[in-house]
Amino acid sequence: MLQNLIETATNQRRATAPKPSHAHRRDRDQRNSHKATPQIPASPSPRCASPAPRLAEALSSKKRMQASKNRLIELDFFRGLVLVFIVVDHIGGSILSRATLHAYALCDAAEVFVFLGGFATATAYASLAKRHTEADARNRFFKRSLELYRAFLITAVLMLLVSAVMSAFSIDAPNMATTDLDDMMDTPTAVLRDILLFRRQPYLASVLPMYAFFAFAVPAILPLARSKPWLLLAGSLAVWSIAPSLLPHLPVAEDAQWDFNPFAWQLMFVLGVIAQTQPVYQRASAHRHGWLLTVLACGIVAAAAWFKLFVEVGPLDSSLKQNLSWLRAVNFLAIAWLVANMVRIGWARALAQRLPWVGLVGRKGLLCFVAGTVISLVVDSLLYTATDGYLNIPLGLVADAAAIGSLFAVAKVSVPISRVLTLRLRGSGPA
Repeated sequence: MLQNLIETATNQRRATAPKPSHAHRRDRDQRNSHKATPQIPASPSPRCASPAPRLAEALSSKKRMQASKNRLIELDFFRGLVLVFIVVDHIGGSILSRATLHAYALCDAAEVFVFLGGFATATAYASLAKRHTEADARNRFFKRSLELYRAFLITAVLMLLVSAVMSAFSIDAPNMATTDLDDMMDTPTAVLRDILLFRRQPYLASVLPMYAFFAFAVPAILPLARSKPWLLLAGSLAVWSIAPSLLPHLPVAEDAQWDFNPFAWQLMFVLGVIAQTQPVYQRASAHRHGWLLTVLACGIVAAAAWFKLFVEVGPLDSSLKQNLSWLRAVNFLAIAWLVANMVRIGWARALAQRLPWVGLVGRKGLLCFVAGTVISLVVDSLLYTATDGYLNIPLGLVADAAAIGSLFAVAKVSVPISRVLTLRLRGSGPA
């Protein structure tokens, strides 16, 4: 959806750009013909003895620059924004979390995160298949599923480690993984086995197991999204409708659960994939009755906000999120339609250009997610201890600033680290 909107705007600008006249082209050719023809040396100098490595490096640099130009800054911006929301939403005394999506909608950052994950996955898959082959794209996402599994294990260990360090300093907060930590002390082998098999998912690591499954299924999902999107959507809806009955069949340890039912949340991922591969928004908005969808979306968003602000001010039943209730899905789709309008008229791009640090966080998505889990748990535990669990606006704002600043620092530091690693890898290769 985002990519198609941006490409349409680019084509319109190209179509309206003035073309050089015949006389201008003739004058330019005459000027070029008077330039001296460069002389080719009779024998290559030592610097020119091996041009292949420099040519390969130049081509690689050109490809990286082209890839950077082709990035969707709106997509990076929204991914970064949702990662910021996830961090502050998991800090109990946060002040900014009082103004994030969950405060005035039936859905929250989770829907945005998974939807954008599907959209970004479809974008990356298409880019890989175009630059290389379909087989290369499939292999890359099989490897991606292993990377997500590794990220889950790292996040799970970090949750236990942070909880252990906090406990050692006599810090006790409700979100610490103390139950998993106690079980680890009693039966370490069983707990490690449960984590390896997804039977136990420590605090904030629970979104990554379903992501690993989604990445593994991408080679089957993407071809259907391009050729038979309605068949893919029908199958996804069918699985979503029976997801609650499939939940008990997932591997789970005693007194543990899957916070996200992957059989239900695959619908949100599939919707993101279809939004990227098919011009759904363009066709619907271009229809003569397309404005009615905008009116309907505004009505749904307003009704959900009224219900959340004035009727059900407390947290909703956790099963609604676990199994992706249709109320949450419909509310998110209405918000997504209005955001797509913002993208079409250029507001999202202007906002992304004004806040480039948010896009940087979005470009380092997986790293910032893992780091964000640690930041959230540490800041939440310290803030809870300092305030005894009561709301404190000054300390809450300090906690928000510390959390967001730390997240940006992780994204910023990751750039030079990646460059150093790349240089080391090049230096270790054959001369």
